[in-house]
This record gives sequence, C-alpha cells and structure tokens, in this order.
Amino acid sequence: MKKVFILVGEASGDLHASNLIREINGRAPSIEWQGWGGDLMHKEGVQLKNHIRNLSFMGFLEVLMNIRTILRNFKKCKNQILDFNPDVLLLVDYPGFNLRMAKWAKEQGISVTYYISPQIWAWKASRIKIIKDTVDKMYCILPFEKLYYDKEGFEVSYFGHPLIDAKQNYERQVKEKPSSDQRRVIAILPGSREQEVKRKLSIMLRAVRKFKDFTPVVACAPNLPSSFYEVYRSKFPSVEFVYGKTYDLLSIAEFAVVTSGTATLETAIFKVPQVICYKSSYISYWIARMLVNIKYISLVNLIMDKEIVVELIQENVSKTRIQDEINKLISDQEYKQVMLNSYDKMLDLLGSEGCSKKIAQDLIHHYKK
Repeated sequence: MKKVFILVGEASGDLHASNLIREINGRAPSIEWQGWGGDLMHKEGVQLKNHIRNLSFMGFLEVLMNIRTILRNFKKCKNQILDFNPDVLLLVDYPGFNLRMAKWAKEQGISVTYYISPQIWAWKASRIKIIKDTVDKMYCILPFEKLYYDKEGFEVSYFGHPLIDAKQNYERQVKEKPSSDQRRVIAILPGSREQEVKRKLSIMLRAVRKFKDFTPVVACAPNLPSSFYEVYRSKFPSVEFVYGKTYDLLSIAEFAVVTSGTATLETAIFKVPQVICYKSSYISYWIARMLVNIKYISLVNLIMDKEIVVELIQENVSKTRIQDEINKLISDQEYKQVMLNSYDKMLDLLGSEGCSKKIAQDLIHHYKK
C-alpha cells in the first residue's frame, strides 16, 4: 500500500479521516496521499484535489437541484484517480457518491476500503449487494451495524467509534477544562451544510435569547466562510460565533441546541444535555418519510434504541418548542440526570478508546497480506 486516494464529502468525515491518516502515517510514513476532503486531512499530508466545501448537498430536492455539479464531480474524480493510479481507494462515509465510486474503482481493478459504513440499516438496504460486490474491507463505527452485516453474510470490522478518539485527542491538547470562562453557556450547533444552517439557525437563536442568564455561542462550520454568518451576527448582536472551537464550546456548555447528525453524539460524549432539531425542505422530508426505516434521527437515540434526547422535527423546530425543552432541562433536575446517566451507558457501548489506532493497524496488516 504505497498510494492511497481518499474520498471524504463532509466535515465529520474530514475529522475522522484525519485521525485515521495520522495513525496510518505513524506506522507507514512512506504512503502517498491524494483525495477529496478538508483542512484537517490536508494538515495530515493529503494533497487535496477537491474541498468538502464544494461537496455537501443535503436532501433529495437539493441533490436534484445540483445534479449537474454532482455529475461533473464524478467525472473529475475518476480522472484524478486514474492520473494518480492508487493501490487503494479509501472511502469515508458519504455513501451517495462513494458507493458509485466503489463500483467504478472495482471495475478498474483498484482495491476498495470503506470506513464508516453507509447506513443501509436505515434505508436503501439494497445497497448491501453493491457493498458485497465492490468493497474489499469495511469498517463500521456503531455497535449494532456489525450485527446487521453478520445477518447479511458480509464480514465487517468494528473497533469502536472515532469520536472517542477525537475527544481524547482534544483532552490531551487541553489537559483540563478551560476555567477562565465563568459564563453560563448555551451551545448552538446548527450543522455543517449551508442549507440546514439557513433553515434552523435563526429559529435556534430566537429561542435561546429568552434565557438572559445564559450566553448563546454558535459553533460555525469550518467549511462555510465567515461571511456566511454575517447576517446572523447583525440580527443577533449578543450571540458569540466561534470557528474551530466546537470542543472548547462543548467543554463549558451547560446545555446545547443541536442539529441531528454527528454533533448529537459529540454533545453526548461531552455529557452536555441537549435538544435535537431536524428541518429539511418539505419535499425532501416527505420523500425521506417514505423511504427511511428508523425510529429515531439522532445517533444517541439510535445507539440506545430509545428516546434519550428529545427530537424536534420539521414544524416542531420552533422557538416555543426549543424554549420548552431548555426550560425543562433547567428546572427538572431528575429529567436532566436521566439523560446524563443514559450518556454513560451509551459510552460503555462505544468503548473506552476510539478506533483510529486499531483500524490503522488492521488496515496495514490487511494490505501486507
């Protein structure tokens, strides 16, 4: 394994891929990396051929609206891979794009490894055939995923969740919680895609400004320019906006209002009580209701297979509903403690250490064979 082309399409994938690349480079420093991803991957030595800021399209309607760009991206990516001629195509999450690239790469005789399995247990279960036909090595990050694949007769590996790595790396750098900030903070995590931030951030901020004893702080997405948030800064001058400091924010936050996705799990790992919001276009949501087969939208609830945190969806993402949930977290200590105790049980399922080191070792061993 001398040359690896890696494909990442979102901010969370950039984070997890960067940790894995660091562990691989520590064991095999001669590997040459090219790929699509973000700034964190670039810092670990990946020559970026496309940036994640150009790649995130959310929802069925948004994909259709950007179909020409997506088709151009397929062509561009194929040409870049052929020019690089890698030994391995390493795919990270981003299944709508990556599974098509896996099929094409297999036809070119390129070995395919997939890190962070597509959520075929939620929808598009037919993708199992594509995975069986095209993926040489699959790494899952949720405990129930391995059981799912076992039932489908496809061997996968599960070594834990990479967010455990991310938090441990953060703690090693910080050493202790920031103690100089004495404010009571409500963290706002509105997501990393432009469309989802536009739909929800104003609602979130209108909701939290009622709580005068708290300072609202927004974690800005690293893939969105600072100028994108100017409209919110002007409308909500008392709100603080931070870049690249999500974990600093979560380490001091008393409560959080979070967009469904990876951020819900990050918030739980930092043991911050939260309310979860999901709001897409009406058409995208209607299509999803027809196709998606899951009881919950948040990773916390999915892992525990019960409602640990409240999920506000579509029209329920309102100023009043968000305020009601924050009020309950503030006033009902038993309610809050049940949530925190459930976080602890969830962490037991995810393991005491993350998976990057173990996957790096396993991956290098796999390709040596």
